[in-house]
Amino acid sequence: MPCTAWAGRVMRSLRGDHLLAQLARFALVGGCSNVGYVVSFMAVSGIGPLAGNIAGSIVSTAIANELHRRLTFRAAGRVRWFTAQWGGGGLALAGLLISTGTLAGLAFWAPGLGEAAQAGAVIAIMATVGGMRFLALRGFVF
Repeated sequence: MPCTAWAGRVMRSLRGDHLLAQLARFALVGGCSNVGYVVSFMAVSGIGPLAGNIAGSIVSTAIANELHRRLTFRAAGRVRWFTAQWGGGGLALAGLLISTGTLAGLAFWAPGLGEAAQAGAVIAIMATVGGMRFLALRGFVF
């Protein structure tokens, strides 16, 4: 199959409303919102890294919620902006609390874990929280 035909099939698939298309768009939106986080962090980090982190988290969450409303779940016609921000923001906060608590528990129960194992645990935790957020956004917010 020529590359252009394959790319066309992928693009048509991404435009669909099925679960895998939404999940792919969810991941793409996550990447875009991370760019917003970095820009916001850098703009505010002169005050301090905590201020940069807070600003980056707020901006990236707002960007992600709006892009999920418009692109990932195509819910702009049925879910208002404030509802998306409130629901998505609440889920982002819950995810932050879950991931922070899990990482704190990991440090407590496995203090001698090597760096590679810690990195693997972080990836697994964030993937799990991201998957739960996707399902909650899909099922309850949008």
